[in-house]
Order: sequence, then C-alpha cells, then structure tokens
Amino acid sequence: MKNGHLVVAALFLLFAYFQLNDPDPWGWVALYIGVSAVALLAFFRQPFRWLAIAGLGIIAIWGIQLFPAFLEWITMGTPSIAEEMKTDQPHIELAREFLGLMLCALVLGGYLIRGRKGWT
Repeated sequence: MKNGHLVVAALFLLFAYFQLNDPDPWGWVALYIGVSAVALLAFFRQPFRWLAIAGLGIIAIWGIQLFPAFLEWITMGTPSIAEEMKTDQPHIELAREFLGLMLCALVLGGYLIRGRKGWT
C-alpha cells in the first residue's frame, strides 16, 4: 500500500496542473497540492493530521457554498456535466466543483481514518 500513497500524490499533482488553465485556478491548485502533500507525508510516515484536518475544514466551507447549486443539478435530473461549459448552464461547472471537493474530502478523510489506526 505504501506505493499507493505515491500514486495518490501524483494524481493530485496532475489534477493541480490541469487546473492552471481554469479561470479560478489558485484555490483548486492549493487544495490539490495539499491533498498530494498529505499523501507524500503518509508515504514518508510523517505527521499529516493537521494538514488533513485543515483541508477538510476548507472543503466544508467551500462545499457549503456550492451545495445549493449541486442540489439544483440533482433536481434537474442530473443532466450531463461532461459537456462543454456554457454561461447558460452554470450547473456544469458548479456540479463538477462540488464533486471535486467531495473527492478531496474522501481522500483526506480516508487518510485521517487510516492514520488514526496507524496504517500510514
């Protein structure tokens, strides 16, 4: 499993790289680099709890802001979010962002649970 930490770190660094062409990249780049840092700290068996908790706090605040738009997307019948984003369809961007936050939350939460059990 130790190499899995490197895979997670590399994936989230790649996610951060792909955010650089986004209109609002810096929050996403910072978040994805933070998740990658947690994975690297776990790989090197260094403490990461504070960083994971801080990341989850940021995700909670950010997610609360996006949750109404995510619910709206669900009430619309979950139309495709794989299409090109258009100004008349903001649900595409907002649903993607909310799901991106949930992915980060799952990874950070998983690291916290595993770290508590001493499986890092």
